[in-house]
Parts: sequence; C-alpha cells; structure tokens
Amino acid sequence: MLPERTSPRDEDSPQAVLRGLSSIWLDFESQVHHIPIVRRVIERRIRLADYHELLLNHRAQVMNGALWIARAASNIGHEFAELRSRFIRHAATEHRDYLMLEEDYLKSGGDPAGLARHELNIGSEALSAWIFHRADQPNPFDLLGAMYIIEGLGKRVAAQWAEHVQSALRLEAQAVSFYLYHAKADEDHLGELEEALRCGILNLPRMAPRILKTARVTARLYRLQLEEIGSY
Repeated sequence: MLPERTSPRDEDSPQAVLRGLSSIWLDFESQVHHIPIVRRVIERRIRLADYHELLLNHRAQVMNGALWIARAASNIGHEFAELRSRFIRHAATEHRDYLMLEEDYLKSGGDPAGLARHELNIGSEALSAWIFHRADQPNPFDLLGAMYIIEGLGKRVAAQWAEHVQSALRLEAQAVSFYLYHAKADEDHLGELEEALRCGILNLPRMAPRILKTARVTARLYRLQLEEIGSY
C-alpha cells in the first residue's frame, strides 16, 4: 500500500527544514565545545590517551554507521527507490571507514590490544540503540536529521580537530587521516542530504517535524557519547 501523502505546508518545505536543522546544529556545536575532551582538542591541550579514546569511540560508532544506514535502506518503500539507492551507496561508501581509524590509532602509538577489547561506551550504547530503532521504521527518512548532525561534524569540525590534534601531539598527517578525509567527504554527503529533502519525502505525514526531532535526539545522544568517553 502506498504511504499517505499530504499537501505541503510552508513549514514542511525543504528550506524550512534546512533552517530548523541549521538551528539545531548551532545549539549542538556550542554545547559540544563545553565537553572536557573537546575543550582540550580546541585549546590544543589534548593528551595522547585522550586521542586514542576518541579514535576508539569513533571507531565503534563508525562500524555501526554503515549498518544502520543499510538497515534504513531495507525499510524504504519501492516508491522511493532512488532514495533507497542513495542510502545503499552511502552505506557502501562508509562501511570500511573504521579501518582509517584503526590505522590512525596504531600510527599514533595505540596499543593493538585496545582494538580487540574495545566496546561501546554508555552514550554510544544509547545513540546506537536509538538510531537502529529509527532505522527499523517504514520509510525512515527522519534519519536524514541524524545524518545532518553526524555528517555535520565531519564537514564543520573534523578539519579543525585534525589540525589541533596534529599540532598538540606532534603527529604526522597519516595519524589523523580519518578526520582529514571526512572534512572533505562529508561536505558531499550533506549536499546529497539536501537533495533528498527535495525528492517528495516532505509530503509524507509529519515527516518535517520528525526529521527535526530525530536531529535533536541524535544531537543530545551524540553529546552523551562524547561526555561518556571512558565509561563502559
């Protein structure tokens, strides 16, 4: 059965949703800067142990990232086949990105045994459970809100983090390759997200507010993930 569609309203327009996402991002970014480990990155006071914890926690999130995007694709209806293809391509592009994090970890002197024993921290458990739950819903396009937050970190923050980590710890560029790569790649992903908003999904009932709510929840849980680094 085809999903019910409604007449578009101004607040459901792509421009209105993008304005809402931008506002949520700005709140998220300002709050993230107060998290102690992020503060140390920004002020170039990060310690090598901090960097290794960041890499291990991002590795766990990245390994799950391609999985929830693929699961979301499997729940997109045939009437949105083009968008389903985009989700699948996105998952395929990112499903081995965790290997860059492992290389950065080892090239910066990380203990190889840490890769084998690492697990999701308390915040990552909450973030992962939430996103997989949303990915299991029919036509889970509200996850575009989650992508806006997560990919936004790559586009707007990763380059600065790479520069500050590299200078504070005197590392080679090869040891911060994940952040450098995503500083470029995630700009393309955000462009694809904005295109997706113009593909008719905002005509689905309450999709616009759902996208914004999912962005807000993801932002809160992502902060929790950073706040709980080291808590397992």
